[in-house]
Amino acid sequence: MSTSPTRTPIANRFKGKVAIVTGGTNGIGHAIALELLREGAQVAVSGLPSDVEEGRQSFAAAGFSPLIIAGDMSQESFCRQLVADTVTHFGRLDYLVNNAFSFIAKGLDATRSDFLYSLEVGPLGFALMIQLASEHMKKVGGGAVVNVSSISAWVAQVNRWTYNMSKGAVTQLTRCAAIDLAPFKIRVNSISPGWIWTREVDKAAGGDRAKFDPIWGQYHMLARMGHPIEMTGPALFLLSDDASFITGTDLPVDGGYNGMGPEGLGQTAKIAGSK
Repeated sequence: MSTSPTRTPIANRFKGKVAIVTGGTNGIGHAIALELLREGAQVAVSGLPSDVEEGRQSFAAAGFSPLIIAGDMSQESFCRQLVADTVTHFGRLDYLVNNAFSFIAKGLDATRSDFLYSLEVGPLGFALMIQLASEHMKKVGGGAVVNVSSISAWVAQVNRWTYNMSKGAVTQLTRCAAIDLAPFKIRVNSISPGWIWTREVDKAAGGDRAKFDPIWGQYHMLARMGHPIEMTGPALFLLSDDASFITGTDLPVDGGYNGMGPEGLGQTAKIAGSK
């Protein structure tokens, strides 16, 4: 099984800056929040009430204590509270990472409530957070947003109407928000992870990463699954001034998933004319 790589933080790159990371108590959101803290930012994270204590302990083990606010991103009142509490606590807001999402994967059997919750946590929650956060970014002269999308926004997958439709909407939201916020020096981009060892994926593997890493890894050119830490460099790059001329775009962080043809890695495929 592939081991999780390490990353060297860029010291004080975000010193004096304030970021919100939704869904920051575990998985990709937690990894991004932790790296922002390591690079000098002040960070507020949201998490479901059931995840908050685990997230707090994980941050503490790394030597950090971000502002953690418990709630459900499908609720407009909580989105407003998250932004308001962050600005009250830190005095400003520079960055937003929209990460919290509902992993409801259903197709023909999806109910209206399945679709509604997927949209409310996902693109609708993302949109409201951008609207609220951007008002405070304008006050400090600009800022940046990174939406965590997915390779599922770009391809068809079996029994994924709810999830893929919602992730696809994130792509268009990113573009539309970027063009409207550009006059205020606020950039909006997204990243699209491939198969990443998050809690949901680990649950699907029954915790047996050694078994499933090569199986699911064959969908990626790099022949392995990704790790949450590998999403952090691209996300922080898009937030940083190094990406000052990048907006309205999606950055695939997918190990080559979207670039592969139906032959996959070619171990079993036969090239026409070969013997």
